[in-house]
Amino acid sequence: MRLSRLLTGIVAVTTTLALAACGGSSDTDETPAASGNATTTFPLTITHALGTTTIEKKPERVATVNWANHEVPLALGIVPVGYAKANFGDEDGDGLLPWDAAKLKELGASTPVLFDETDGIDFEAVANTKPDVILAAYSGLTKQDYDTLTKIAPVVAYPQAPWATSWRDSIKLESQALGLAAEGDALIAKIEKQMKDEAARYPKLAGKSVMFLTHLDSTDLSKISFYTTHDTRAQFFNDLGMKHPESIAKASATTKEFSLTQSAEQVQNLSDVDIIVTYGDAEGKTLAALQKDPLLSKIPAIKRGSFVSLPDSTPVATAANPTPLAVSFVLKDYVELLAAAADKI
Repeated sequence: MRLSRLLTGIVAVTTTLALAACGGSSDTDETPAASGNATTTFPLTITHALGTTTIEKKPERVATVNWANHEVPLALGIVPVGYAKANFGDEDGDGLLPWDAAKLKELGASTPVLFDETDGIDFEAVANTKPDVILAAYSGLTKQDYDTLTKIAPVVAYPQAPWATSWRDSIKLESQALGLAAEGDALIAKIEKQMKDEAARYPKLAGKSVMFLTHLDSTDLSKISFYTTHDTRAQFFNDLGMKHPESIAKASATTKEFSLTQSAEQVQNLSDVDIIVTYGDAEGKTLAALQKDPLLSKIPAIKRGSFVSLPDSTPVATAANPTPLAVSFVLKDYVELLAAAADKI
């Protein structure tokens, strides 16, 4: 997928599922659901932002489109027949992110068909994989995209808004569609425990306020852009026991946008930020440029160097936008970087 698609999220919301049982059908499938003794019964109807999707029976051939949706079936032990080729964070150019490659190896599976989405969804390639279901809970599908895909197979789209689905809700929605709701809940619990345990190794992180700047333009530092509390990158900090600065929370409360821009002349608004994270370089050039700027250098976090620069197109930069497999793969490194920034407070 294109980076611009990765960065076009807005407010995350709770997944809404509507289950419709077909009583007495001889081919009804049942699997454990997320709570109690309930069962997931097929046919299954899922309501989402682009319509209503009915999955007649438990899918066997799973395809996914757009960013990271393949990680849910992979994490649950299902190898998709096809999914989007990675073109951000793919250091060796094989179309796979390292956590995907590791999981495929663990499952003893070869690389599935990789859809090239550089110019949008390759509908013909998706159709050629003959899927039973197409997962796209975390995506930027347009209504036209959705309508075209539904001619191929039932499509599970985002519950409310493009690029707004949290990693938890992606797992909940897509595991339900696969008839693996209980397994999905177990996966969520496992990831949450990993996050909690790793953050606990650095008590200094607890309660620290963190903001995430978007890509900086070093040729024009007269303004800066940042991700709002609606973006999954910013929400990741909450998972690690940190918090949104009051300044960012206040600005986010007035919009549903995933990012906002403000003039560098308003840097006094960011005095409550303990740590700043952004995409940049590993050599400290990004921080050095900010510390030389007459206005941005006044931000306390920048002045003292409580700053994390994530080199572009690297695994840790990619996984700063948390997804089901990526979190576990880079969690240790990411938290270590945040802790190093906290040391300077």
